[in-house]
Parts: sequence; structure tokens; C-alpha cells
Amino acid sequence: MNINNRTEPSLELKISDWELDFYSRPIIESDGKKRWELIICSTRSYKTEDIFLWNKKCPANEVNSVWLKKALNEAISEARKQGWAKPSIVRFWRSSMKSIIKKSLEAVSIEALVSRRTYDLFDRIEFLEKEIYPKEKGYVRGVLAPTFTSKMENSPQPLPEAVRGDALTISEISIGELKSAENWPMEFGDIFPIQQDLDDNDLVPGLRLFSKDRSLALSAWFSCLEPIKLTIRKNQLILEASAEDKWLVTDLPEKDACILSKKFLENKKKSYGYQFISIQSTPYIEKFAGFWILRDIELIS
Repeated sequence: MNINNRTEPSLELKISDWELDFYSRPIIESDGKKRWELIICSTRSYKTEDIFLWNKKCPANEVNSVWLKKALNEAISEARKQGWAKPSIVRFWRSSMKSIIKKSLEAVSIEALVSRRTYDLFDRIEFLEKEIYPKEKGYVRGVLAPTFTSKMENSPQPLPEAVRGDALTISEISIGELKSAENWPMEFGDIFPIQQDLDDNDLVPGLRLFSKDRSLALSAWFSCLEPIKLTIRKNQLILEASAEDKWLVTDLPEKDACILSKKFLENKKKSYGYQFISIQSTPYIEKFAGFWILRDIELIS
């Protein structure tokens, strides 16, 4: 009997979205070709204490949807053995691999979501880049290695009038407060565990939006946006989202822009780059229509 087709009442599989990268790595194999590798990790949440990690090398002459579909089925099978359910959503961001990845995920009945909200995947690749690949034979430092920089130069678009809210403020909350976000009442949003070794007194910058009558509508729109991070460009506060979207949140006085830019940089160095966006009907209500934790990390090109 195939136990995978049986329903086990006592078995509670861990549920999580996945994050995926399928691309060449900074290693020349013995045949003189670049290494291609599939890297998968689950998205951390408060529901599970651990994380699913899975890698598989791909021959350079088999970089296609057929190989990737087979590898995905292997990953799903291995995840099941480790107590993980098949994911409903897989996030990825590489536009050059979009066709292959989407086709392969569709073939295994998983929703493909193009998004840079893959913070755990960035951490995983950074670990491999720093700790694993340099020790391997054929490692090439430089051009072949993905660099953690963003090459997006598209101009930000103004937020749609319907989702600008009645007012906004630039604010700060402490790391200690952010660590307790799982207990906050919220209708929409996306939160994840905060690094426990960070100082609870360190402050995290963020954006607070208020709308008396449309806070839920705003939150629903932001929920579809896949918000990534807040940045300052000259005197503009910009929200980066999804794969390569940029939204102009507001224009800032030059002095305020300089102060906020400095806070963003300091936080990036001290507190893992955490940021936040909150949406409430008023500043006085102790409930969020929407709340998102963001991270400002360098992106892989």
C-alpha cells in the first residue's frame, strides 16, 4: 500500500509557501561549463520553527522546464518525508527564467508568483555564496557570481488615488514590539519571525497610512502588491514591490528626506534592514487593517 495516498489523522504536515531560484552559480564544472542549480527554501513563519531547504544541480545542457518539473517533484517528495506539505505558492524573481519556472510550476499544480518578497531565499543564497561555493573546486570570484545589487532603473509610479488614504506618517517601532507582531489583530498583512539576537530597543522605521472609511480596501490592495522595501530617492519616499514595481508614496521636504535616508541606512546596518507598513482607520485604534514587515536587503541581479 502506498502510504502517501492514505490519510493519516495523526500526521500534521507543516504548511508554508516556497521560494525558488533556478540559475547559474559561480562555479565552473569539470566539463568547462557553468554550474546550474535549483535552490528551494520554505518561507519562515510563526507556524513552524524550522525551514525546508533543498538544492539540486542541473546539467548545463538540461536547463529547461522538463528537468525543472522532475526536480520539483523530487523536492515535493523529499519535503513530504520531512513533514512538509506540498506548497500552494512558490515565489521567484528572475525575469530571465520566468517562462521555464512558471511552466514547470503549472505542470505540478503550484501557483507561481513573481515577487522579490523572498527574504529567506536571499539569506540562503548569501550563505552559499559566502560559506559554501568559495570552498568548491572551480569556484570563480567575480563576474559569474550573482551580486547583491539591484539594477532596476524604472521610474516610480504615483500610488493610485484610491489607495492613498487620508493621511500618512513616517514612524518607528522597536524591535521588541516587532517581535510580538504575531499577536496583533490585523485583517491583511504578512509578518514573519524577527531575528531574536537583535536588541529589543533598536528602532525600525516604517510607514503608517490612515483611512477612516477605506482602510480595509487599502489593505486589500497592498496585500496584492507584494511590498518589498521602502527607499529614498532624492526627496521621494518610494515603495518597491512585486518583481520590479516602484510606487511613489510621497514627496518629502529635503531635510526630512535626508533624516529618513540616514535612519534607513542605520537600521539596515544594525537591525537586519527591517521596515514596516501599517494601515489603520485612525491612529488611536488598536487594530490594524493591514500590517507588513519588510526588509531592505541587497538584491541578486
